[in-house]
Amino acid sequence: MAVAASYRRAGVHIAKADTLLGQLGRTIRSTQGPEVLRDRGQFAGLFALDRRYHEPVLVASTDGVGTKLKIAAFAGRHHGIGIDAVAMNTNDVLVYGARPLFVLDYIATGRLSPRIYRQLVEGVAEGCRQSGCALIGGETAEMPGVYEPGEYDIAGFCVGVVERRRLLDGSAVRAGDVVVGLASSGVHANGFSLVRSALDPAALKRYARTLLTPTRIYVKPVLAALERIRVHAMAHVTGGGLARRLPSLVATQRGLRVVWKPGAWTIPHIFRVIQDAGRIETPEMYATFNMGIGMVLACRAADATALQRIMGRFGIQAWSIGMVERSSAHRA
Repeated sequence: MAVAASYRRAGVHIAKADTLLGQLGRTIRSTQGPEVLRDRGQFAGLFALDRRYHEPVLVASTDGVGTKLKIAAFAGRHHGIGIDAVAMNTNDVLVYGARPLFVLDYIATGRLSPRIYRQLVEGVAEGCRQSGCALIGGETAEMPGVYEPGEYDIAGFCVGVVERRRLLDGSAVRAGDVVVGLASSGVHANGFSLVRSALDPAALKRYARTLLTPTRIYVKPVLAALERIRVHAMAHVTGGGLARRLPSLVATQRGLRVVWKPGAWTIPHIFRVIQDAGRIETPEMYATFNMGIGMVLACRAADATALQRIMGRFGIQAWSIGMVERSSAHRA
């Protein structure tokens, strides 16, 4: 007699996911403040917006971690991937001057591994604590036949808020502004398809710990700086690398360009390893990777030193890496 079909026999173990979430409840609640309201066990999170905002603008972002997941699976280290899933989103809303309020995560896998799942969720919670925001919900999906056992994908979603009058939309950028670059923690979570193409398995194993260093979260130091310094524009150096993200500082301003100075900052050794192993042209490196600069800010020249000093108090190196100038076509 044929065995009756069931969701469990089809490869989806709902009770396992519920048990794991219950075990991680304290970790998740450690990210939450009084703004997070009690839900009814449904599939949404509740967050009460602070009444101190007179004209609040909500800023939203969603992003994943890309093929850095392959390095994590290769090394069996997944905690930092959870931090990456938060960092890629909280840093993105930060560039508008917004304070991240809450994060949701989405984890899809072929078969739920308690060890991997625990590392991911603990990493997400750690990223939320570093960002000063709450983890208020998410989704875990077992999808046998779509992902092989041991495979997974993770994505984050973040909402932040900024007072409209303090929104950084780039309109304040002027010729003469200094571009300050904030040190990255390494490769962050972009360009890993090229990393995996350049490095052979032996090199991947040798440098796995360095490659898996989580994306630096800039929220607290940058928000502290915004309380004291008028920053005109920011850019999070992600897809497209430093060469393609720097021009975004002046994207809303016609007649301006960013002129940057290669060599003005310290480039982490891992980028030289990748470049040499893959025989990658230098322009391709700058168009793919952050090259040691994870966030850039444009401010008045008179404020650049103070901005660097504030970053130093948070343990982040910062350099003046360029200037905003009038483009040649618009010079008097």
